[in-house]
Amino acid sequence: MEDMIERLTPAERQLKSVLMADYPFAGLEPIQELSRKAGVSAPSISRFVTKIGFSGFQEFQQKLVQELKQGNRSPIDLRDGQTAGQEASLLSYLQRIETLNSELAERVSPAQFDRVCQLLGDSKRRIYMIGGRMSDSIAGFFVRHLCQIRKDVFHIPADPETWPEYLLRLRPKDIVLVIDFRRYQASLERLSIQVRTCKAQTIVITDQWISPCAKGASELISVPIGSGTLWDSYVPAFALVEALLIPLAEMDWDATKARIAQWDEMRDEPTVGIGE
Repeated sequence: MEDMIERLTPAERQLKSVLMADYPFAGLEPIQELSRKAGVSAPSISRFVTKIGFSGFQEFQQKLVQELKQGNRSPIDLRDGQTAGQEASLLSYLQRIETLNSELAERVSPAQFDRVCQLLGDSKRRIYMIGGRMSDSIAGFFVRHLCQIRKDVFHIPADPETWPEYLLRLRPKDIVLVIDFRRYQASLERLSIQVRTCKAQTIVITDQWISPCAKGASELISVPIGSGTLWDSYVPAFALVEALLIPLAEMDWDATKARIAQWDEMRDEPTVGIGE
């Protein structure tokens, strides 16, 4: 739907907005109810789903159900779906990762990449980041690097009891970047809702099945994670973050250089001569 936005009619864009506002659940409602909410006719909905590649509304809903199931698959489910005797060498795994990185390049357009850079590089905005049980390691990695490029970058702790402190700090147009992959964390959805209530914006990095916390996000980045093994791969997500850090550092290199120099000066211990 996002890829076809320029080819959609005003009514179809309205329908798309309703679907994305409560994705995927809005699309699982009866066509008459979706018609009422979107203010478009049932035949218009049927034409829309055909336009985006489905034979009809029933197939469209079946696809949404499949996405929901995929979004809840555990390592046990993924292992059960593998072919017996599957090769597990380093080379075969790296080939799979190469495929995922190529898919990432197709999913994230240059225009979206630039928009995200502009949001994260805007010195007037404070930047907050958080991830899920496993993906918070990516958020922490991103924060530690971005802190050396610019000020006002914060890592929100995993404990929800501490979140009000960060929510109370939020100003309109501040950015909260959330990273959430399948077996999504319900608490992150609640946090995202509270962030938008504070008039701040969210950037969500998620997988192709879309975390519930992506509703209402200013930017949604869908990262491929299916490695064909019992473990999802976060390598493309790390690659995305590293790719973002390069132009962010270059936006104002003089300021970045000065900040890194100050950072290093403060963290380096004084040298002590031998024998002193």
